[in-house]
Amino acid sequence: MPAVALPTHRRPRRAAPWAASLLVLALAAGCSAGEDPEPSPTPTTSSPSPTPSPSPTPVIADKQAPPEPEITPRWPLTGEVAGEELSDRPALSIKIENSEQARPQTGLQAADVVWEEMVEGGITRFNAVYHSDLPAQVGPIRSVRPMDSAISAPYGGLLVASGGQAPFINSIRNAGLQVLTDDLGHGGFTRSSARFAPHNLYGTPSLFLDQADGGHSDPPAEQLEFSRRAEGATAVTDGSPADGVQISFPRATPSWVWSASDDAWRRSEGGDSATTEDAGRITAVNLVVLRVQVSTTAYVDPSGANVPETIMSGSGEAIVASGGRSLEVTWSKDGPSDPLVLTTSDGETVELAPGNTWIELVPTSGSSVRIS
Repeated sequence: MPAVALPTHRRPRRAAPWAASLLVLALAAGCSAGEDPEPSPTPTTSSPSPTPSPSPTPVIADKQAPPEPEITPRWPLTGEVAGEELSDRPALSIKIENSEQARPQTGLQAADVVWEEMVEGGITRFNAVYHSDLPAQVGPIRSVRPMDSAISAPYGGLLVASGGQAPFINSIRNAGLQVLTDDLGHGGFTRSSARFAPHNLYGTPSLFLDQADGGHSDPPAEQLEFSRRAEGATAVTDGSPADGVQISFPRATPSWVWSASDDAWRRSEGGDSATTEDAGRITAVNLVVLRVQVSTTAYVDPSGANVPETIMSGSGEAIVASGGRSLEVTWSKDGPSDPLVLTTSDGETVELAPGNTWIELVPTSGSSVRIS
């Protein structure tokens, strides 16, 4: 019987170490080529690494316009700082006498603006305008003249006088002013026993203002231009040194001398110091001298003398003096209700120093002005 070959049992062969290495490399390559394997779960017992806080984003504030500069309130007729609040009272024009029998006057130094005008016989009279300051009493008060309507109309408010001829009073009313006179029986007037009539009529400004009606209660508009500071006034920056101003009317010779201690011009009348009963020496921060035309009207005063009228429209030569210096300029006034305008030779508006102003209306003929 032939022999039968029995199957031989073989032990399986173990993979060689290099083969295993190849397998690992193959798996790694497969993972690189495909999706990343899921990460191993993080043990719950370990604390997560702290996540750094992101840097704060800087906040850029919205750009805002700089605050508007505060506008310091100033009195419209003097350019001076008015403090916390401006008064809403109207302007008050008062006719004040300047004859020898009327001196010394009362309340004249408190006026914001004083206009000196020539009347009959070549003497002068004042139209004093009050707003920033009200004296307790003013006088002696006298009558109006034909140019007073054009002088006071730009200020508005009230005009106070002892009386006046009907055409002159009507002209003032037609210019838009409220008229208060002793002759018409308005309140606020009183007679002084210390002087003879007609040089003894006085008035109380506060009582005059109490009578202002609704159409004449607004404060005045700004008139002349003012520098913020005295050293910025046009006469100071552009003018020549001046110690004094001498003026000659036919029968009045006012003069002004610069006082550094007062920072103002001191007034004299005929060589004597001009004073007031309540405030001492008369002084002015600004002098404005206008050379004007004067006409003779058909009206006469009680003595029979013709009443002159200063022509308050058109233009002419002028002098401004502030801070001990003076400058030749030009004045212009378009019409009775228009304000006075002062310009330099270059056409620039003149700026005065903050303070009170005296305006001298000097006729072009029969009178003179000298700067020393």
